[in-house]
This record gives sequence, structure tokens and C-alpha cells, in this order.
Amino acid sequence: MTPVTLSSAAKRYGTQWAVRGIDLSLMAGERLALLGHNGAGKTTLMKLILGLIRPEEGSVRIFGRDPAHSRGMEGAAIGFLPENVTFHNAMTGRETLAFYARLKRQSGAGCSDLLDRVGLAGAADRRVATYSKGMRQRLGLAQALLGAPRLLLLDEPTTGLDQSLRQTFYDILADLADNGTAVLLSSHLLSEVETKTDRIAVMDRGRLLIAGTLADLRTAVDLPLEVRLTVARDRTQDVVRRLAPFHPAGDGEALSLWCRPQDKMSVLREVGAMGSAVIDIDIHQPGLDAVYARLTGTTIGKPIGAPVAEQAS
Repeated sequence: MTPVTLSSAAKRYGTQWAVRGIDLSLMAGERLALLGHNGAGKTTLMKLILGLIRPEEGSVRIFGRDPAHSRGMEGAAIGFLPENVTFHNAMTGRETLAFYARLKRQSGAGCSDLLDRVGLAGAADRRVATYSKGMRQRLGLAQALLGAPRLLLLDEPTTGLDQSLRQTFYDILADLADNGTAVLLSSHLLSEVETKTDRIAVMDRGRLLIAGTLADLRTAVDLPLEVRLTVARDRTQDVVRRLAPFHPAGDGEALSLWCRPQDKMSVLREVGAMGSAVIDIDIHQPGLDAVYARLTGTTIGKPIGAPVAEQAS
């Protein structure tokens, strides 16, 4: 059974559509990154999946069932980590996790193992009031993992975590996915999700622009590749002349040129024909930040210019 299926899903607040026409699926064992600037509709989408709100149009199905009917969702094993985690300051980490285990009708037997897994074993019996923001975030992740969820929703989960703890977090996600858990992850940290997720969904102003692998997104936006050449010291001008149609630029032994993906092989053939004039070559594809900017006309949280459709006209 597919963990998440949205078909033409739409939600309106008053006269304003928060999301509209959303068609999206999440498969078992898949890690899907949900990207978009503030107000793009990411949180509304998660609320629809959790059954906290119902769509005005279309449908939302979790393991084939309507998540808004709580009785029908019993035993669906869904974990959720909101962006802003709040716990009772007077309780210890261990007491907090045991409390959530009872709410989820889970045994508290595995709480110690979960606290150890998120790096809180040494602070399990300290009051939450003494926890840093990163520690609270890790406690939030532990409660989301209670009951071995088959579907895990995470809203900005690495907020407050240092580099080492972020790596530990993504290692946990990889283990979960390997065991069949479907993971939906909302994040503003594009450099992280670029390498830590299987597919990427980009939202803008309530619409789903695209969903696919990073390779799919790169193909869709058709951004140029950067080809970096290291050339023999006395052959720079020869290389520049030979590759003039691709407008190489640089100084001395380091040259760069940009080409469309479909022209890559033509460039490589030209470079190969120059023999010893070229010592080394590196091809750099556009990163997720550049792809996102082309798709939406913005970087995360900051406009960069006209939307793509206007730039292309």
C-alpha cells in the first residue's frame, strides 16, 4: 500500500488558496524532500497528510485511508516532528519520551534505546529546562521515532543541530528508509537534502512545480554545465581559440566554459582532440540551490529576480 497519495488536493483559508492541484505520491522506503519558500504551502501539505485539516478539493490518502478519520488511521504508525518543538520543562527527557509513548499506545521499553540513538543517553534524567535547542530537537526526533513509524514527517528537523549531529540524523533516516519507512522532509538547507534524499518536490505559491530526482530537476531547468580545464602552460591560447564557440574564460592554466547538457559530448570531443594541450578536465553540474532558483525565481527566502518564464521570454 502506498504510504502517501495526494490527488488534486487543495486547501483554502477564507478566499486564499494555501495549496491547490497537488498530485504527489510517496513510496515505502523513499526519502522525499519538500522545498519551498515561506508561504509556499509546505506546512499546509503536511497538515493535510496528518489529517489535521481536510482538503476542499481532491483527496489525501495515507496507506489507502483518509487521514482525517482518526479511527481509520489507528495503527498506521505515523511519526511527526514539527518545526518548533515544545516540551514540559519540569519533565526529564526520559519522562517526556515515556509520556509520548503512552499517548501513542506504545510500550516504554524502547525509550532508553531511542534516547541513546539520538545522543541523549547521558542527559536522559536531566530536566528538559536544562536542554539546549539542539537537545530539544533530538528529543523531538526520538518521540517521532516511537513505534517504528512506517511514515515519518519532519518539518525543518536539523534546526539547532551541529554538523556531526546532522550527519547522525541523516544516518538514522537512511536506516529507516532501508527498512521501508517513507520519509517526507521539509527543509531550507538545500545542500543537505541534495545528497541525503531520493527525490525532491518543489512548491511555489501553493502549487507543486515539479517532483523528481535531482537529475530530473536539472533536465527540466536546462541549466548549463561548467567544464573546468587545466591546460599546458604554453598552450592556453591554442585551447581558447579551439573552444571559442563555448566562450572559455580564465587565466593561465585554468579555464572554464559553460555548455548546455546536450552539448557536453561535443565539448568533450573537442577537448579530446587537443591531446596534451589539456592536462585535466572536471565537469560540474548545477547544484540544487541553482536549480531551485531557476524553478522559482528565488533562493530560499530571498527573491533573485524575475520568474523563469519571464526570464526566458
